[in-house]
Amino acid sequence: MTVAWVFPGQGSQKIGMAKQVQNLSNTEERFSYASEIFERNLFEICELNSEPSNSLYDLNNTRNTQICLFLIESILLDALKDKGMKPNYVAGHSLGEITALYCAEVFSFEDCVSLIKVRSELMVSAGKGSMAAVIGFDRNQLELLVKKIDDIVIANDNSSSQVVLSGSNEALDNLSKEITCKRFLKLNVSGAFHSPLMKEPSIKFSEYLKQIKFQNPLFPVISNYDPTLCSDPNELKIRLENQMCNGVRWRETMDLMAKDSNLHIVEIGPSNVLSGLGKRHLKDIKISQVSSSDKLTY
Repeated sequence: MTVAWVFPGQGSQKIGMAKQVQNLSNTEERFSYASEIFERNLFEICELNSEPSNSLYDLNNTRNTQICLFLIESILLDALKDKGMKPNYVAGHSLGEITALYCAEVFSFEDCVSLIKVRSELMVSAGKGSMAAVIGFDRNQLELLVKKIDDIVIANDNSSSQVVLSGSNEALDNLSKEITCKRFLKLNVSGAFHSPLMKEPSIKFSEYLKQIKFQNPLFPVISNYDPTLCSDPNELKIRLENQMCNGVRWRETMDLMAKDSNLHIVEIGPSNVLSGLGKRHLKDIKISQVSSSDKLTY
């Protein structure tokens, strides 16, 4: 059986997720290391039940969400590896692509922490535009409207029935008045992620990535920018450079994986966002989830 490990991005975080991995051997060390780099207690941020008065200590703040998700995912995947498990290939949704590259040992844990600090701060500082989720729509109508209305793109093509759009607030408002769908929901984000409006932070991110050595991956990685299996470290770097200002092509990623009829998709992360997309979009594919130290098997 072909096993694909997949890693979710922002939107899959949840309060209490750090305690789900608290008893694993490298949890304390990894949270301590990242907390020192980020200059705040990331384990505590994962556990805060009440809304913090300072947004810097809010788990849903992009500056915290990205690193905390990576910590949980990296701890879980390394625990699986310690049990002798490994995938045939990996993929990640947005931030999850960095976890996928870490899983394939393209770069180190320490590199990932520094990279995510730079990435999250660049994304927060972008400050242009917004995003909206569209659920239950006609794809032909959506694509026609996206072409017709300036300053709007499909940022996350998640499945046949769910996409996330990025663009100017005015463009999103105009599209919401024209599209026929079950639900149109503006998202509480700090910018139009995965769109041309992220061009400036994307250029800065590319400059930062030049400092990082990409190693040969242990197994192929499917990237968001180009959803094909890739084992070339130079190409993987180019794809990651292009990710910030281009769409996440997750529907195509699932379709690529589904070409293998003997496939087992394993989502590694605190909740079941990607599992849910897979169950709705794919047929006759085995899907499992590893979200805590209590379930290090599939």
